Amino acid sequence: MGEIEQKPSPGSRLGAPENSGVSTLEHGQKLPPTPSGKLMSIKIQMLDDTQEAFEVPQRAPGKVLLDAVCNHLNLVEGDYFGLEFPDHKKITVWLDLLKPIVKQIRRPKHVVVKFVVKFFPPDHTQLQEELTRYLFALQVKQDLAQGRLTCNDTSAALLISHIVQSEIGDFDEASDREHLAKNKYIPQQDALEDKIVEFHHNHIGQTPAESDFQLLEIARRLEMYGIRLHPAKDREGTKINLAVANTGILVFQGFTKINAFNWAKVRKLSFKRKRFLIKLRPDANSSYQDTLEFLMASRDFCKSFWKICVEHHAFFRLFEEPKPKPKPVLFSRGSSFRFSGRTQKQVLDYVKEGGHKKVQFERKHSKIQSIRSLATPPTEPNSEVPKQAQQRASPPPGAAPEPAGAPPGAAPAAPEERPSPAPPRSPAGGGRAGGAPRAPAEEEEEDGAAAAAAEDRSPQSKAQPPQPSTGSLTGSPHLSELSINSQGGAVPASVILSPNLSPDTKQSSPLVSPLLNDQACPRTDDEEEGRRKRFPTDKAYFIAKEVSTTERTYLKDLEVITSWFQSTVSKEDAMPEALKSLIFPNFEPLHKFHTSFLKETEQRLALWEGRSNAHIRGDYQRIGDVLLKNIQGMKQLAAHLWKHSEALEALETGIRSSRRLENLCRDFELQKVCYLPLNTFLLRPLHRLMHYKQVLERLCKHHPPSHPDFRDCRAALAEITEMVAQLHGTMIKMENFQKLHELKKDLIGIDNLVIPGREFIRLGSLSKLSGKGLQQRMFFLFNDVLLYTSRGLTASNQFKVHGQLPLYGMTIEESEDEWGVPHCLTLRGQRQSIIVAASSRSEMEKWVEDIQMAIDLAEKSSGPTPEFLASSPPDNKSPDEATVADQESEDDLSASRTSLERQAPHRGNTMVHVCWHRNTSVSMVDFSVAVENQLSGNLLRKFKNSNGWQKLWVVFTNFCLFFYKSHQDNHPLASLPLLGYSLTIPSESEDIHKDYVFKLHFKSHVYYFRAESEYTFERWMEVIRSATSSASRAHILSHKESHVY
Repeated sequence: MGEIEQKPSPGSRLGAPENSGVSTLEHGQKLPPTPSGKLMSIKIQMLDDTQEAFEVPQRAPGKVLLDAVCNHLNLVEGDYFGLEFPDHKKITVWLDLLKPIVKQIRRPKHVVVKFVVKFFPPDHTQLQEELTRYLFALQVKQDLAQGRLTCNDTSAALLISHIVQSEIGDFDEASDREHLAKNKYIPQQDALEDKIVEFHHNHIGQTPAESDFQLLEIARRLEMYGIRLHPAKDREGTKINLAVANTGILVFQGFTKINAFNWAKVRKLSFKRKRFLIKLRPDANSSYQDTLEFLMASRDFCKSFWKICVEHHAFFRLFEEPKPKPKPVLFSRGSSFRFSGRTQKQVLDYVKEGGHKKVQFERKHSKIQSIRSLATPPTEPNSEVPKQAQQRASPPPGAAPEPAGAPPGAAPAAPEERPSPAPPRSPAGGGRAGGAPRAPAEEEEEDGAAAAAAEDRSPQSKAQPPQPSTGSLTGSPHLSELSINSQGGAVPASVILSPNLSPDTKQSSPLVSPLLNDQACPRTDDEEEGRRKRFPTDKAYFIAKEVSTTERTYLKDLEVITSWFQSTVSKEDAMPEALKSLIFPNFEPLHKFHTSFLKETEQRLALWEGRSNAHIRGDYQRIGDVLLKNIQGMKQLAAHLWKHSEALEALETGIRSSRRLENLCRDFELQKVCYLPLNTFLLRPLHRLMHYKQVLERLCKHHPPSHPDFRDCRAALAEITEMVAQLHGTMIKMENFQKLHELKKDLIGIDNLVIPGREFIRLGSLSKLSGKGLQQRMFFLFNDVLLYTSRGLTASNQFKVHGQLPLYGMTIEESEDEWGVPHCLTLRGQRQSIIVAASSRSEMEKWVEDIQMAIDLAEKSSGPTPEFLASSPPDNKSPDEATVADQESEDDLSASRTSLERQAPHRGNTMVHVCWHRNTSVSMVDFSVAVENQLSGNLLRKFKNSNGWQKLWVVFTNFCLFFYKSHQDNHPLASLPLLGYSLTIPSESEDIHKDYVFKLHFKSHVYYFRAESEYTFERWMEVIRSATSSASRAHILSHKESHVY
């Protein structure tokens, strides 16, 4: 390398004052006293490829050198960075901030230490300083050049075009080609040159800071962003790579991610010699500890990776730096390593609270000056995000979703404008129930171990922007936290993701939500009280208002088909024209009609509330006339309604026959705007008729016959009842058809689940008794067969079918005494018997009732033997043989965990997954009730330990609460599955002291919601109770008779 010539320091080269700022110190702190003694010179290679020499005392800890580099650069957010170097065994390691430098770098004259990004946050908007984002952009540029950041050609060209814009400014073809000829940003760049130039033409006027922002926006969605691969082998000797990210530990084969272990799923990390061990939290009702083992090249490689995992867990998951353990008196066993430095939570708080001087700096390769602007304490969390990015709003549903100039295959270049940015908050702010986080309790094994996620209440699980998921609900054993999107997607509504990008970039962790931050919405306590007092108090007004609020949600659901899905279909030549003409022309007239209906309803409510003087001239405190007029208008659209069942069947047939159409629909379901399964939206118009019928029944019950609105309400009820009766048979058939196809996506190992005559009855979690004890299994009951499945830790999030029991000839008996297991049943089939246990007495009774009913139906059936599931092997075992053979199940599970097969992405929190994690069940009867019990409107929400209330637009459907900032939002901010939750009224000791408040709680998770009136309070209680407690079959049969479906 030779000697380093004396030249201006990075700080002076960037135009910074020489001693203005220290990177890793809190307010009022000073640099640690520098140890006296002999100085050593260390060469540091910066991210712009320049080298600088720093002199530090030999006995100084590594933190002194890192602080010196950050201070030299005037870098405020230096905690995201680290120093890496090759040790004496040529293994690249991170400089330990607590150990003396001389003990780590043996021959400093011959070693070049690299200053690089160490911790990659899930969202670049968490980086508050322009200089920090510039350095991250340099890291992305470096990773591209070195081949570590792999992506498709379109994404690579788009990334390079933003780098070129930041370095040479606006587009000029001659300058572009000359610049690209001199600078190689990626291997085989020549093949992409035309594409780079084409993309660069679209960035005219973009500043370097905006280019950095857009570069990071694209890069963060790539699967290999921030990933450093560590070679290893699994138990079977297959070569793989391990990596660690902000969300947990990832497993790759080559550059393809095949598995992920979320921090919340990991109980403990350890290593023994060359073996790296991940101990997962045991599943509910499991009697075994699940430990995964990977073999690395040497003990040093293994320990190095273990240290990186400990640091990532602490930085992203803890509130504050873990305290050191007391030193043992006699001897120690295992590693004493711990994370040193500020956590991401502390960094964000420090930068938000501190005022920093404007610092002008010059980019090495850019002709344009940039100014760092954190002059005063910022009022917004992302006060330094480029205005271009802040002001970019989502386009309307029908608009083209891609960023300007980017072809369909490009990665999204524009960040979504999030309604409520929510960086992690301090514990004092009160987010979720729970105290301050704990540092991982380090459990020592032979060489060292650390708990990776010991029930930590991390800032990341309280509030952080959406991030790529590493396991969806695999990281949430009980699903009690709010989840971003019921479909598992975190894709901005304004973006159609490239099919070439990793499917994992389309998902987001369910533990992440802007709603977990109390600052997400304004406090509305007093103003809401005043507003409430001005409103009419008549119950009929609130019934009319329910028509309006649910109509808003219905319109948004129609737009999912008429705008979002139609826009997606128009960009891909995947759907036959006949299918397009069957779906969209039958939905567009409905959307147009109901837009007018909503407008008329809201005008009537405005008159009713006295927001217009028109009420003086007439009686507008009624809604029956509006409903009657529009329901009569709906009858003219009946032909379109009849087509919806045909459209649903045609779409499923098309998906079955076309892989391209199947991929298009699957990718669309992963978008945030598609918050329910796609085929559910096709049935929404039929569901809506039932809602009108219920509203009119309540109005007729409320009004006396002498009321001026009674006659119109009764006439409207007669009209809608006639329409519902005509569609009765279609409704029942289509609900079952839709549910079978939805379940088909959750199951693997079956071919012909959907056959004529098969009806779904119940699904849920039961424990199956085998030679290895009780093992959790997911059971699916149909009218001809009972399936049992297991869930492996594969990327597809699906359930694998392990066996089937034909119902014909089956008997069922309680066997608690025989096996000594509570709530135990023995199911005896003609060829096989199994023993299962429910989680409670009530769950057992539901299963007994439904299985017995299904057995009776199978006995009465005069048809042929039920058609078996094709992919499941025929079961010819005797009961005794079956008991022994059942012991294969755990081996199958292990195989699925270590399988390197790359499977298609799949929604990670369907109703099947909710039942699995909450250890409960749900029946078709419950689904039918849920279809009728849909509700939407404004609620005030409060956490257990927070002080104020937040106003949210809330939609209840499909056993789940979906939260929006306002009714105008295109997709939910978060969702809360309600199965397993308890619904109660707050007690006096909870100190709520407000009217119309109900409480939802599951284990330690508590939420309070406040309605605006007695009627809306009772309605929310009614519909939520239907989701939290299953109805009995006797009740539902009478219910179906009285309500048609």
